Amino acid sequence: MALNPGSPPGVGPYYENHGYQNESPYPPRPAVVPSAYAVYPAQYYPPTVPQYAPRVLTHASTPVIHVQPKSPSGTLCTSRTRRVLCITVALGALLAGALAAAFLLWRFMEDKCSVSGMECGSSGTCISPSHWCDGVLHCPGGEDENRCVRLYGPNFILQVYSAQRKSWHPVCRDDWSESYGRAACQDMGYRNSFYSSQGIADDSGATSFMKLNISAGNVDLYKKLYHSDVCSSKTVVSLRCIECGVSQKMSRQSRIVGGTGAALGDWPWQVSLHVQGIHVCGGSIITPEWIVTAAHCVEEPLNHPRYWSAFAGVLRQSFMFYGNGYRVEKVISHPNYDSQTKNNDIALMKLQTPLTLSDEVGPVCLPNPGMTLEPAQACWISGWGATHEKGKTSDMLNAAVVRLLEPWQCNSKHVYNGLVTPAMICAGYLQGDVDSCQGDSGGPLVTLKSSIWWLIGDTSWGSGCAKPNRPGVYGNVTVFTDWIYRQMRVNS
Repeated sequence: MALNPGSPPGVGPYYENHGYQNESPYPPRPAVVPSAYAVYPAQYYPPTVPQYAPRVLTHASTPVIHVQPKSPSGTLCTSRTRRVLCITVALGALLAGALAAAFLLWRFMEDKCSVSGMECGSSGTCISPSHWCDGVLHCPGGEDENRCVRLYGPNFILQVYSAQRKSWHPVCRDDWSESYGRAACQDMGYRNSFYSSQGIADDSGATSFMKLNISAGNVDLYKKLYHSDVCSSKTVVSLRCIECGVSQKMSRQSRIVGGTGAALGDWPWQVSLHVQGIHVCGGSIITPEWIVTAAHCVEEPLNHPRYWSAFAGVLRQSFMFYGNGYRVEKVISHPNYDSQTKNNDIALMKLQTPLTLSDEVGPVCLPNPGMTLEPAQACWISGWGATHEKGKTSDMLNAAVVRLLEPWQCNSKHVYNGLVTPAMICAGYLQGDVDSCQGDSGGPLVTLKSSIWWLIGDTSWGSGCAKPNRPGVYGNVTVFTDWIYRQMRVNS
């Protein structure tokens, strides 16, 4: 996560992110180190990954194609027995080819929207997830605007989008039941996850509500909802799809650079992401199946899920050598991620099997729209990154308390001189001393609000570690919440 301290103002960041290595997990390296982006051999020597040195395009050498000479006609199939054998083999090959083609066609039809995102049920056409709930009907039947739900503010107020009025409205508690809450959670991407549904006073200042028409019969939840300026119960639905943001640690301060170690249960959402047994990046649990990390962690060639495994509920890297971790099924980078500026530096990982939640392993809450943060809000970072600049990554999980810095401070000519975009958030101290460092990339920046821990950033970049006027820069998760939910819906 370190930016080359020699970079002049206005020049894009240069990052380092060294993986953790124990005393001797691999035999000595050969004299000539192969390209970091070569196909991984059986004995893999992990490079410094991801690598962000300036890339120079090179001309690939022309591959040598060895052409086998054709057999003379009739050489193999001269006798009658051989002719029968040749025909049999040929028919078998044709049948195998037909079966393979049928399988590929079936897979294509089954996953035809895996790239585009969402299939319109009425027509079978695919639309981009960015077109969901944007107030414009892209599907002929309007399916893309039918199930638009979100949670608002620190009290998780359920809101439904009205395509007619092009605005969000809270759901009145009148005649609400838990079954509706479960349906809404599924539509947000929380597969088989539901925590609580209750009525609370509305604090969003709404003057119009979405209300249930209980006489509508056995129809879809969203077809039961109608606009109303009156809510008899004077309460709106507060919906929790998952118990998140719960930690055994509430106030004890500890640090990464210049700090102390964490205890089990302090940061239960923290995961260590490994490539072939080596810690590469951190991440944050948001559901038993989904992890938030940084897009720069999964740049090519590490964008394939087969390279990755996740460890949760373990404090020491040395203890992770004895386990296999959780295998990753999907890696999804933000489509607008810029590898040069690190804008939109966020990615998701879906696990092959869900995590088993406990006091030591649990999700952090995604920030809801409508939440307010103080200009110097206290936040915490955690990870196995180096405890000093250019040092080795830590065996022990560490954490640090930092404070948010306003964008104008971070973008001043004495700090990052305009490099910080709205998709980034700064945290740390202008005097230095406390910061994330290389190896912390992708890990959480969290804050405590309303007795709940919220994920507001993922560790992205910085200039060195804990230097004056060089605070840490994080992906601004508050602007990515909708994108995260869309990916969870599409890939659930």
